Amino acid sequence: MALFDAYIMVDWSAAAKPALGPNSIWIGMLIKDARLKLQFKAVNIDTRLKARAFLEDMVAKLTKRGDKVLLGFDFSLGYPAGTAKALGLDTERQAPWAAMHAHLATRYKDKPDNNSRPRFAIAAGLNYTISKGPFPFWGTPPADKATTLSTTRPEFTPDKPVAEFRLAEQQLRAIPGASPKSCWQLYGAGAVGSQSLTGIPHVHALRQAWPTARIWPFELGEGGPLTAGMLEDVDVVIAEIYPSLIKPKPEKGEVADEAQVRQIARHYADLDEKNGLAAAFSTGKSLSGEQIGTITGEEGWILGA
Repeated sequence: MALFDAYIMVDWSAAAKPALGPNSIWIGMLIKDARLKLQFKAVNIDTRLKARAFLEDMVAKLTKRGDKVLLGFDFSLGYPAGTAKALGLDTERQAPWAAMHAHLATRYKDKPDNNSRPRFAIAAGLNYTISKGPFPFWGTPPADKATTLSTTRPEFTPDKPVAEFRLAEQQLRAIPGASPKSCWQLYGAGAVGSQSLTGIPHVHALRQAWPTARIWPFELGEGGPLTAGMLEDVDVVIAEIYPSLIKPKPEKGEVADEAQVRQIARHYADLDEKNGLAAAFSTGKSLSGEQIGTITGEEGWILGA
């Protein structure tokens, strides 16, 4: 029996103005029709605030009719171990991941014009708190360069308070052809850090709006497979996805982003139909208990990695 009834995958964007087409926000949805057959639909949305509103509305409709929803975002939902501590966040009352989500939600707030340029100033401020210098966030247009935010990559050495990559990226980078970027890089070819910096505050808002939602792996399981019992009182599971796990094959008229959300949604749905998705909600057998604690407490993991 499948764990979920609907699969919604989000290709996020840190664009600094409303944008459509390639490199903008694409939401791919596999949803059951009146005959209980999964049908795919993609939606291209020009701002982050509109995208969040769309997700709130769509998920509300699905859960109202009794569907369990898997909602995936293509950016890191956590930061390397030690980030919350380096920022001086209160991790006694909250887990490090939750403290980080709440902190970013107070620092970054989108406006209707979709202007994300303040993220560079926010990153510079976070760097100042962590290192008093241009570490660990990096990558910025020359106009936004600051004494605590450089255009070039800083040196990541063992004596620094945080690592360049999470455990998830370290594992993926060992796979031929996989080259996930660091969440610290905000700008430049292949950069993904801005997506996390602008996206986590929206995930935080959605989680607050949905009492029956849970963010995996922080709030579900302890590194092992997901079970139907874990979802008894859960309507929405929010997870981090890496669409590049599936090589994009755009159909006629599709842009690459649209193809990616279609294919990754279908990938998870097919796994679920074959009772294989539960195992994808696992951090792997090769990790130690300490590493799994780091993943579930602060760093997060990629679904199916």
